[in-house]
Amino acid sequence: MTIAGTRPEIIKLVPVMRALEDEPVLRPSFCHSGQHADLGRDLLTIAGITPDELLERPHGPGVDRLLAGMIETIGAALDRQCPKAVIVQGDTATTLAGAMAAFHRRIPVAHVEAGLRSADITQPFPEEAYRRLVTPLARWHFAPTKAARNALLSENIAQDSIEVVGNTVVDALHWACARLDADPSLGAEAHRYIAAADNHALVLATVHRREHDTSALKAIAYGLLSLAERRDVRIVLPLHPRAESAILRELLADMPRIELIPAVGYFTFLRLMRASRLVVSDSGGVQEEATALGLPLLVLRKVTERMEAIGAGVARLVGHDRDLIATAANEVLSLPMPEPSDVFGDGRASERIVRTLRGDLYPR
Repeated sequence: MTIAGTRPEIIKLVPVMRALEDEPVLRPSFCHSGQHADLGRDLLTIAGITPDELLERPHGPGVDRLLAGMIETIGAALDRQCPKAVIVQGDTATTLAGAMAAFHRRIPVAHVEAGLRSADITQPFPEEAYRRLVTPLARWHFAPTKAARNALLSENIAQDSIEVVGNTVVDALHWACARLDADPSLGAEAHRYIAAADNHALVLATVHRREHDTSALKAIAYGLLSLAERRDVRIVLPLHPRAESAILRELLADMPRIELIPAVGYFTFLRLMRASRLVVSDSGGVQEEATALGLPLLVLRKVTERMEAIGAGVARLVGHDRDLIATAANEVLSLPMPEPSDVFGDGRASERIVRTLRGDLYPR
């Protein structure tokens, strides 16, 4: 059983689920935890994937109730489906709840994107803690890079349980770009934002990290305002549904050369990204996608667990420094575009994951 419930998980696990369906020995099922009720549904529809278990998001405020509720609801789904193994991805509440529910039932866990570490348990919050907590519960650790593998080894994880496979986000990216090239109507919502940019440099921004306090959000907003003083740029900012977006809306709404839009689907976002001259984001997945596409990226975080993006010459850490955001953006816009990099994988991570699971669960 593959367990996912947020858009980043769905993006990175759709290629795994498609590879599982192509393996005749395996009988895969998919549990949607309900953590993000709607985000990511467009991708599932295009991929032709229907959840076998479609759970409701647990009610009540706070991430503690969300986590506790999903341990219970995912556990009930495991009892109904009785899988031989469980696959979780990354570092969300769904990831930890799925791993804990499986562990309580003695079902082995495969952790996709294992070993990412920022070295600061509060950055990102609470994801850094969640992925560390999943590690001792997992039987298979599918690391995206050698750095992730080394982090696991430093925590005394058995070497034979770790496999460097690349990041499945690159698999998803290759598949999705091919679909976009073949079908102009896919993600068509992006066309009007791209057209509105006209001859301006399109800057795509996203802000959603839970650890951003009011001061950080204001600094990011003022940094974007400073950048928008350039008459040759147009900033498009899809707003995350989380309540913190109200601060960005208050400071940036109706400002020249800044367009705030509702959260968009994966294909729309990817079409916007491919048309952008610069990306400004606090997202982990966007760091990987921008690196693979060769798009300059300013990372709105103080630390990153994806140092490979910086090493590839694509990303720069700017944190929440309003002056640094504008200064770095101006510098990047004066430079040639970076080259695409394969530091996060070659697009075949899902094949490797499924091959290992098939061999271990059903040895010939």
